[in-house]
Amino acid sequence: MSPDEPTRPDDFIRSIIRSDLKENKHGGRVVTRFPPEPNGYLHIGHTKAICLNFSIAEEFEGGVFHLRFDDTNPSAEEAMYVEAQQRDLRWLGIDWGEHLYFASDYFEQLYQFALQLIERGKAFVC
Repeated sequence: MSPDEPTRPDDFIRSIIRSDLKENKHGGRVVTRFPPEPNGYLHIGHTKAICLNFSIAEEFEGGVFHLRFDDTNPSAEEAMYVEAQQRDLRWLGIDWGEHLYFASDYFEQLYQFALQLIERGKAFVC
């Protein structure tokens, strides 16, 4: 973009991020993520979300993008969908680098957090 070209105003998301960065919230870091569930192929709604989140991480200096599979329902998920979604994301130009995560890797930690919330009366079993 040249200096003569008009710039478009920030959308509300980028405006909040710029404000947070100015105030050094979150240590001045911008981290975004895309959390697909590996139970099918990506659709246009996924594409919109992924492009927004990836572009924000790319736009801000030092921004980091995480791909975190929400594999919390093993009866509905298959490895073939993890592979297909990764392939499709690469095709879109999405690069998560070393930031590939699976929610199932954190089940024990999440369970412990849930117990703490229940003990404090901040959550209940339903």
